[in-house]
Amino acid sequence: MQLIGMLDSPYVRRVAAAMLTAGVRFEHKPISLFRHIDAFSRVSPLLKAPSLIAEDGAALVESGVILEYLATRFPAVAALRPQGLPAFRALGAALVVMEKAVQIHYERALRGPGERSESWRERVMGQLGVGLAALEAAAPDGWFEGSPGHADFAVACAFGFVQGTIGDAAPTHAYKRLAAYAARAEALPALRAAPAIDGVTVEAMR
Repeated sequence: MQLIGMLDSPYVRRVAAAMLTAGVRFEHKPISLFRHIDAFSRVSPLLKAPSLIAEDGAALVESGVILEYLATRFPAVAALRPQGLPAFRALGAALVVMEKAVQIHYERALRGPGERSESWRERVMGQLGVGLAALEAAAPDGWFEGSPGHADFAVACAFGFVQGTIGDAAPTHAYKRLAAYAARAEALPALRAAPAIDGVTVEAMR
C-alpha cells in the first residue's frame, strides 16, 4: 500500500501515525497537491490528500474512510478507534479544528485581499476558537483511552497544524493544557517518525 500526501497536512499525518502505530507496512509518497498536481492526479484523480493506494491499485480518499478501511484489514488499526464518549468528543473537535485551520490557511495563501470574505473568515475563526476551547477543556493528564489512539493523534495533528500555519491568527498560548497534551503526543514514536514538515518522507519507527 502507498500513502500519498504531504505530512504538513494534519489529515495525512494522522493516517501515517495510525499506520505506524499499528505496524502496517506502507510506502509514503510525499506528493504535493499544489506543486505536483499532474503526478498526484495520475495516482489519485480525485486530488485529495491523503490518498491510500490499496492492494488492487485503487485510490481511497478521506482520512476517516482510509482508517475505517484499514480497521477492516488490521486488528491493530481497529484497536485505535475511540472507545468512550470523551474520546469521540475530542476526535470530533479535533477534526473541526483541522478543517477550519486548513480553510483559514488556504484563504490566506491562495486569495488576495480583495478576494477574501471577512464575514466568512469571522465565522470560520469562531468555529476554530470553539473547537480549540473544547479541546482545552477536554485535554486529559494522560491518554484518552489508556494508550494512544485516533483521538490522540488527531488532537496532536490539529494543534500542531494551527501552531505551524495560522498561529498568528489563532494564538495557541491560551491553551496551556492542550499544548502540554499535544507536546506529550508529539513525543510518541509514530509522530516523531511522521513530522509535520513539507516534503519529508515517513521514517521507520525507532
